[in-house]
Amino acid sequence: MTQPQAGPERENAAPGSSRPEPDVLHGLLLSASYRRVLLFSALIGIPISLIAFWFLVALHQLEHLMWDHLPNALFGNPVPPWWWPLVLLPIAGLIVGLVVARLPGAGGHVPAYGLQPGGASAKALPGVVIAAAASLPLGATLGPEAPLIALGGGLALLFRNLARGNVTSQNTALLGAAGAGAAIAVVLGNPVIAAVLLMEIIGVGGPRLVAVMLPALLSSGVGSLVFTGFGRWTGLQTGSLRLPLSGPFPHLDAGDVGWTLLIGAVVGVLVHMIQVGGRLAAGLVRTRPVLFSVLCAFGAGVCAALYTGITGRTPADVASSGQSTMVQLASEPASWGVGALVAVLAFKGLAYALCLGSLRGGPIFPALFLGAATGVLLAPLPGLGVIPGMAAGMAASAGAALRLPVSSVVLVALLLGSIAMTPVVILAAVVAIITTEVLPGAHGAPPPEPAPVRPAKAGAGRGAP
Repeated sequence: MTQPQAGPERENAAPGSSRPEPDVLHGLLLSASYRRVLLFSALIGIPISLIAFWFLVALHQLEHLMWDHLPNALFGNPVPPWWWPLVLLPIAGLIVGLVVARLPGAGGHVPAYGLQPGGASAKALPGVVIAAAASLPLGATLGPEAPLIALGGGLALLFRNLARGNVTSQNTALLGAAGAGAAIAVVLGNPVIAAVLLMEIIGVGGPRLVAVMLPALLSSGVGSLVFTGFGRWTGLQTGSLRLPLSGPFPHLDAGDVGWTLLIGAVVGVLVHMIQVGGRLAAGLVRTRPVLFSVLCAFGAGVCAALYTGITGRTPADVASSGQSTMVQLASEPASWGVGALVAVLAFKGLAYALCLGSLRGGPIFPALFLGAATGVLLAPLPGLGVIPGMAAGMAASAGAALRLPVSSVVLVALLLGSIAMTPVVILAAVVAIITTEVLPGAHGAPPPEPAPVRPAKAGAGRGAP
């Protein structure tokens, strides 16, 4: 995200200036322009939350249409045939490839490079919506969080433009963060957790962090009234992220803690290999977006088809974000045999890498599922339980995929609905992040900037920044 400047005092302060940073923040908070940003952030919180909510509802309904209702209508069976992803995913690749090649913003950030701050634009909104609507319901092994961040930030800037507000780099950064916070809180179900995620993504501290987070918290907090209710308004119902675990939380012992070290390292290596593969796929897509988007998406479809052919399970286990499949895994881990767990790790991991580089979505939920599956697979180890194994696996995969330690720990605690597993969650996240950071190619090439849009013809109206 473009970092906001804390006003003229900040810009003119020398490194050895005696002016303390709190005074700089004090001056910023008293400035009329910043107060206008705060007021506008409060006003846009509810509309952005509502739009993000219905966007998620539409994606969910489209996914059910494509993977449940349509197969049932065509084949008399709600479980799609093994070849179904070979049809849907290339279509997703074609649409996303055309969006990348033709529309401003290239459909949003490439998920192979993680959650990227900034870059929000009102012009990019159509591409973000189309790419997400093509990717996620048609079987991309990705989640909705990255499109939500882009959608929220873009909507905030669109509302500013419609209100004919001043366009500055400072209010662009602040309003982009405010819109992103309101939108991402919808899928995470909590504005505080959304704020923690944004703080680590933005990666600044001191007065600048406070300056960015105040509008984001205000927008997401006001927007959460859509779900908590206010007065006679009872609020919209959102699904809980809490997993229905197969049993009570056990008392941790030396075995659980010891095996957590192994899980953190193993999952860190696994996620690292997937991310490297995703960046390789992204490099190919950059050369010929339409062709390689289709080929990568078809490859992900092949992974789902092979998984079904080998295990007899639904291809949606592979061709999805993994959020609903993780619910099944958490509630009935015994229904997954060793062969099915190994197959889903192999085929979903490969499909995840291909989708990271070619389609549009977020990296969080597929990584969480892979971590949970690894934990269940290793649970028979002596001294390791299923729930501690899942907790460690999810924390390790979130840490390795995001490189955001606090967000990873808080997110897994939210999924578990308890802090009982906190020691193994923190240990696994730390080990996985360290493992990923020391491996070769940990950071890879920097994420590419979207291709510039050709300027409008003379006489055209002023577009959004």
